Amino acid sequence: MLDFCAEHDLGAEIELIEAGRVNEAYERVLASDVRYRFVIDTATLA
Repeated sequence: MLDFCAEHDLGAEIELIEAGRVNEAYERVLASDVRYRFVIDTATLA
C-alpha cells in the first residue's frame, strides 16, 4: 500500500498542532469535530 501511495503521490491530510494544544485537540476528538488526522509538532515542546 505504501508503494502504491508513493507511486501515485498520495498522502494523508493532517492538521499540525502545537504541543500545548493537545487538550484542545482531544476535546475536538470527543466532540467529533476533527476533519484531518492530528499531528503534534514536537518542535514546540518546551
